Order: sequence, then structure tokens, then C-alpha cells
Amino acid sequence: MASKHPIFPGPRTARGAVLAVLLSDADQAGAEPLRGRVTLAAIVRALKHKYHWPIETSSFPSNAPDGRATWATVYSLPPDVIAAALDARGRDWLKAAGVTAPEV
Repeated sequence: MASKHPIFPGPRTARGAVLAVLLSDADQAGAEPLRGRVTLAAIVRALKHKYHWPIETSSFPSNAPDGRATWATVYSLPPDVIAAALDARGRDWLKAAGVTAPEV
């Protein structure tokens, strides 16, 4: 089965805010765009399954602020996916989201 092309969500949505971080050189500083409405994992799942973005996931052991052992997860897009998205309509989409596109 052929893979589907990624779809850009609305740039001013929570999904759009997370995708903007993944497409840019910016770091996600906490869950600010989410504001407790939905988890980051749920948004990433929607971006992967509904919008067809090949987001990579990497988890590793970490410590919570209170000292408990927990897991941290990092989400990323492969560099070739970012370059292709920016060359398509990604630069304009990022501008609509209020994010500066990285130089690729």
C-alpha cells in the first residue's frame, strides 16, 4: 500500500502548534499550546494517523520533578520529511502559524 502524503492541520490549532514545533528548529517548552485540553501523545497520534506525518518517537528513563522515576518521550520528524514539507507549502503554513521556517 502506498503511503499517504502528510496533510497540514489548521495552523492555529493545537495540532498545528505541535506540528509547527516539529517542522521548525524550535524546542517544545512544556505543553503551552495544549493548556490541559488534551495530551501531547494524543496530538502526535492524530498527526501520525489522521494527518499521515511520519513522526518518530524515542522514549528514555527520566526523573520527575518530585524525584520519582518516569519516562520522557521525544518526538521528531526525519530531516528529509521536514525539507520536503518546507519545499511544498510548509513555509507558508509555518508563517500562518506565526513560526519562522528553518533554513534547510
